[in-house]
Amino acid sequence: MSLAAVLIVKNEEAHLRACLETLSWADEIVVVDAGSVDATRNIARAFTDKVVVEDDWQGFGVQRQRAEALVESDWILMIDADERVTPELSDSILAAVALNEPAIYTLPRLSWCFGAFIRHSGWYPDRVARLYPRQRAGYNASLVHEKLENPERLTVKPLQGDLLHFTYRDLRHYLEKSAHYAQAWAEQRAARGKRGSLAAGIGHGIGCFLRMYLFKAGFLDGRQGLLLALLSAHSTFAKYADLWVRTRTSPPPDDAPGR
Repeated sequence: MSLAAVLIVKNEEAHLRACLETLSWADEIVVVDAGSVDATRNIARAFTDKVVVEDDWQGFGVQRQRAEALVESDWILMIDADERVTPELSDSILAAVALNEPAIYTLPRLSWCFGAFIRHSGWYPDRVARLYPRQRAGYNASLVHEKLENPERLTVKPLQGDLLHFTYRDLRHYLEKSAHYAQAWAEQRAARGKRGSLAAGIGHGIGCFLRMYLFKAGFLDGRQGLLLALLSAHSTFAKYADLWVRTRTSPPPDDAPGR
């Protein structure tokens, strides 16, 4: 059985080479670029001739579907540029593909954030479904937080070995990504007729902090755990605040000064 490692990328020159170097054992590598303006595509072409540009962004789900459509191999490993496959995990992946059982496999993801690997806070093992037979599963078309669909109800099995995730360069990077996800989340909810409230944002934000820092032992991650719990609470509030602004506030009147 053959295996394709599949990536969707944009401006990932800081991460892409290190990621692709951990995928040399794959039979096929497919990279779909969303319009990078850095060296991302040149780096990708050093590892594969399957580098395609799709810069009419329609969301993460659609971009992954475009990448899936380019694959010729039997199995797909979906991976992001800021991730690295450890040797133990690659052995586990290859063993699963060799068995060729009708199943979807989850990978345990270990994230590096603000100077430390986060082993609590609900972040580990953070199993993500990423290895699947090409013709029997695939991603949905969600704008953000896209998911691997399992229409045939294939068995879901765990793999061994960590998928390392180098998630945020710094605090600014965290805040930028958080704002992007909050915007996409609010857009999706508003499009479905949902309405937001600041009270809901406060409640969900507090709940997020308590869940991460206390119930999921974020305090064991030290200062990084405290910072992540606070930032996650803020991000949760921002989602609902964005939805509230979109659905419950009015534009300025036509006779407002400056209009």
